[in-house]
Amino acid sequence: MGHDIEHDAGGGILANKLLWICIGAGVFILIAFILPTPQTLVETLEKYGFAKKMMEWEVAHSVKDAANKTMIVLGIIPMAVVFFATEAIPIGLTGILMPTLAYFFHLLPSRMIGKTFAGDAPMFLLGVLAMGVAVVDVGLHKRLASWLLGWTKGFVVPIFVLCISMSVVGSFISAHAMCAFMTPVMMAVYFGAVEANSKGDTLDHDPALAKFLLFTLCYALNVGGIGSPAAGGRNVIMMGFWSEYNVPMDFLTWMKYGLPIVPVLGIVVAVYMLLLFGRKIKTKDLTPGMAAIKEETRKMGKMTYAEYVTFAMLIVILLLWILGGEELGLGGPALLALAVPVIFKTTDWKKILGGISWDAWFMYCGALTLGALLKESGAALWLAQTFLVILAKVGMSKGFGLWVGLSSLSGVITNFMSDAGTTALLGPIVIPMGIMTGVAGEPWATGLAVAFATSFAHFLIVGTPNNAIVYALGTYPDTGEKVIHPIDFVKYGFVLFLLCMIVVWVVGFLGVFKIVGFPDGVLETAKGVLQAGIK
Repeated sequence: MGHDIEHDAGGGILANKLLWICIGAGVFILIAFILPTPQTLVETLEKYGFAKKMMEWEVAHSVKDAANKTMIVLGIIPMAVVFFATEAIPIGLTGILMPTLAYFFHLLPSRMIGKTFAGDAPMFLLGVLAMGVAVVDVGLHKRLASWLLGWTKGFVVPIFVLCISMSVVGSFISAHAMCAFMTPVMMAVYFGAVEANSKGDTLDHDPALAKFLLFTLCYALNVGGIGSPAAGGRNVIMMGFWSEYNVPMDFLTWMKYGLPIVPVLGIVVAVYMLLLFGRKIKTKDLTPGMAAIKEETRKMGKMTYAEYVTFAMLIVILLLWILGGEELGLGGPALLALAVPVIFKTTDWKKILGGISWDAWFMYCGALTLGALLKESGAALWLAQTFLVILAKVGMSKGFGLWVGLSSLSGVITNFMSDAGTTALLGPIVIPMGIMTGVAGEPWATGLAVAFATSFAHFLIVGTPNNAIVYALGTYPDTGEKVIHPIDFVKYGFVLFLLCMIVVWVVGFLGVFKIVGFPDGVLETAKGVLQAGIK
């Protein structure tokens, strides 16, 4: 069967790779070596010990030298964004560029740079990508599609079912794992739908439908992150900060604030995606796709040995993620997806290595390096403080205005560095800010505002593993070509990011916060701890 795929991204000015390479490099040189170093940056590095730390690491010889190194980091950020979004150079090579610059400009100790490529997070993504290969190889993704969506018909109903179910499920188990399971499912549904709609021997591809299904899945899983502490380490980190002020929040209480917003966000994702892609999609009936998968599943007969092993592996990995705690982390269990299929002879080792998107893996590791540079150089703290000064000048220094400002800051930063890193950076800053406002419900309100927004890493491919996973595993079944271009995240994700923020502000801050309320004494207890610490 032939194929005909029309790509709707990467054309026009975006195709001029040399232009974007020059723009990215030019911005880097301008910020890193030409613009004067702000005095506030120097003061921040000196006041909070970043300069002293860099001198102890022997990456800087003076406060001024440390500030110059931080300016280089600030220059890397826009260059990386340009390169990631436009693919001026392959995204994997852009990822490798991050530690390369860190080594050559001596921005961090070499041992720390190496750890960003060999820590828990890189091993986790490597295992998840291998998991996707194993699931597809044994055909288990077809059964998953039949179980989850086989009962739905048409076009709109399956999308709403997908968005609401995935957002809620993503609140309690690893959204990254669900993304790895479901991305092949979405492509199987796509292939069945376009195959049924094609005439003759030519497969009439519908790139808009493929993008629509993958982005809908990805964004629905992203927004589920606010639902419970089990959704991610960022939520647990924020709970730890509250405990330091003797105002701990339990699992059920978090759910009272976060879970009611999740289905609303799921519906927003569904409506937005339908409006965005509605006119572009040629195949507007998913029923044939799901019927074809159900028929293939029927022909497959009973589950095979390979399917049972793969399914058991998925369950074990999920349980280890939920119950393993900090000792196992996420990377340890995920690496089982590399070993189990080979040991039990369900998937060939070379097929796993060949199926992993190393481009996406190198890209994500580079993003982790960038996150470490932002945090350790003091660049992230300086950017945050600069933004908070602006908030104070525009009258958003307490209450609803502060929550809106902090969540906006958190949401933007989380598209450049990990959600856990964003929470770890902002938590120690924003909690005391909330306490000092004297507004009832602090420091819980500011903490929730920051943590909630870290789930909305929609508009940069490096923002969350979910984005990297749909990019890596989202390939056309007949050609192996990638469905998504990195620039697509900017094109389709930024407006959704704004919509999600508005939902949290209106439904969360003005609705749930007022209806659920905050316990008496939270502010007073936290204020007492803060004042005792100051004394």
